[in-house]
Amino acid sequence: MSSEVVEDEFEFYSKAEKYWKDVPATVDGMLGGYGHISSIDINSSRKFLQRFLRDGPNRTGTSRALDCGAGIGRITKRLLLPLFKTVDMVDVTEDFLTKAKSYLGEEGRRVRNYFCCGLQDFSPEPNSYDVIWIQWVIGHLTDNHLTDFLKRCRAGLRPNGIVVIKDNMAQEGVIMDDVDSSVCRDLDVVRKIIRRAGLHLLAEERQENFPDEIYHVYTFAMR
Repeated sequence: MSSEVVEDEFEFYSKAEKYWKDVPATVDGMLGGYGHISSIDINSSRKFLQRFLRDGPNRTGTSRALDCGAGIGRITKRLLLPLFKTVDMVDVTEDFLTKAKSYLGEEGRRVRNYFCCGLQDFSPEPNSYDVIWIQWVIGHLTDNHLTDFLKRCRAGLRPNGIVVIKDNMAQEGVIMDDVDSSVCRDLDVVRKIIRRAGLHLLAEERQENFPDEIYHVYTFAMR
């Protein structure tokens, strides 16, 4: 668990904030130099998400989505705005959210809120979102903060809404990355946190066609 590798919680968060302040506000910066995988990532995410947006009695709505750890809005621009009427964005780095306003272009008018906040301190508005998308950011939360954040996300869902996590998965245990001050958890640890948050796993999928040298990436849908 993250408590075994995170020795000082305050330092864990402040070091991560400092790291991201120095990262270029570009797609390549958001993806740690792997900007070329962005289209593969977005196309897979769209297919994954659309299975919940199709017609049916438990269909997930398309009114409003929340992009968590949104950065400059790569996912908002290419995945969420094409599918949802409005989107809210939350990120801890103010410069990224400022850049997002120009990066998103005309469609950015449909972004209602830019929240500058760490997810450990952020509470989605209750009963407000059809989809809460959390990508490549759970490693910046301790286990307890991630569990509590997911509980708040659960409360933030509209009827038939879903929470989606897409992130790196370790082969075994929890691995600390001292460079960006984050942890990478294995599948079992992530599933346990999801359960502890009172969420039910609806679907789980491994990302295909990513470079061999990076962590395996999995997408989870839950409510």
